[in-house]
Amino acid sequence: MKGLGELERSIMDIIWAQPSPVTAREVGRLIADRDLAPTTVMTVLDRLTRKGFLVRRRDGRAWRYEPAESRDAYIAELMLEALDMTGDRSAALTRFAQAVTGTEADILRKALTDLEELED
Repeated sequence: MKGLGELERSIMDIIWAQPSPVTAREVGRLIADRDLAPTTVMTVLDRLTRKGFLVRRRDGRAWRYEPAESRDAYIAELMLEALDMTGDRSAALTRFAQAVTGTEADILRKALTDLEELED
């Protein structure tokens, strides 16, 4: 999965937070603190679409954008890519497991148990 630049991340954060697809104009209003030109917002939205992060649909003369995947799916993919970068996946997973909280460990345990039950 291709990474996101700072502005791309900011725009994805805005779009992930929306309950429905948004236009470039709406994104521009929501990212008003960055004082971006409308063409910059449109360029970034187009780039995110080409990278596969966004899906767009025509709505009259405008495009409406929505995430291709959830933020959780994106973060999980980043975690898997980071794991692939290590020479020893077992050691990396062990260190990760040692670093999570008890509640997070419970969540991981449940997810693994659920997966095992699906395989049976």
